[in-house]
Amino acid sequence: MAAPRSLLGDPVGRVGAMKDEENAAEDDSPIAKRLKSERFPFTRWELVVFVCVFLIFSTGLFCVYLTMPAAQFGKLKLPRTVSDLRMLKDHLAAYAKDYPAQFILGYCSTYIFMQTFMIPGTIFMSLLAGALFGVVRGLALVVLNATAGASSCFFLSKLIGRPLVCRLWPEKLRFFQAEIGKRREKLLNYMLFLRITPSLPNLFINLASPIVDIPFHIFVLATLLGLIPASFITVRAGLALGDLKSVKDLYGFKTLSVLFLIGSVIIIPTLLKRKRIYE
Repeated sequence: MAAPRSLLGDPVGRVGAMKDEENAAEDDSPIAKRLKSERFPFTRWELVVFVCVFLIFSTGLFCVYLTMPAAQFGKLKLPRTVSDLRMLKDHLAAYAKDYPAQFILGYCSTYIFMQTFMIPGTIFMSLLAGALFGVVRGLALVVLNATAGASSCFFLSKLIGRPLVCRLWPEKLRFFQAEIGKRREKLLNYMLFLRITPSLPNLFINLASPIVDIPFHIFVLATLLGLIPASFITVRAGLALGDLKSVKDLYGFKTLSVLFLIGSVIIIPTLLKRKRIYE
């Protein structure tokens, strides 16, 4: 007589299949890794590192603000519009004049913090530097702080940034890596071109540079020199803050044309080098 067939199928086989599925989910196969990466871009260790670094920076920034007079706390606000910036400039002008060391320390800490953790609004900080310190001192302040913040972002990305960049800009990262590979011998010229022109966002350059193995000394030098033209335009605009209606007015067609012209002159050696190789 034939054995009766269970309506639930083979229970032993079903249990074995379930165990196999559990084991497959726990292993390090490409499918498992892909499923994990789709859930969250950071591992637990990377998230802990990011939180710790953020808390260290935040604590330092808070300690700097504690040195300010109590009357100034209510006036502190990150500007989001040009009108907000005008109000902030009027509030801080007297304080910057009476306590220059404390103000510069607070300004630098805020700028580097925003640049490190990719917080929008550094362009308003650049305008504020021009409005309060003039072109020469304002430009030096902006370029040095932007370079320091970009360097902090570089090292933070080198530590934990690869999953985030690969998740947000996979195509752009592949393009960037291919272009870097073509220009290894004249890498400084290419990085200067990227910094001077708006070909790629500075945020992406800061995060992707350590991932595509750009040497830190080239990154720093290109940042320090390449940010000067655009920073000069922004800082100088801060002198006439009352005439500025919107941040978009800073980079019109004429300004972008000048930046691309400067960048094109810098990248010419790289193009000539490639032409000789092909010949």
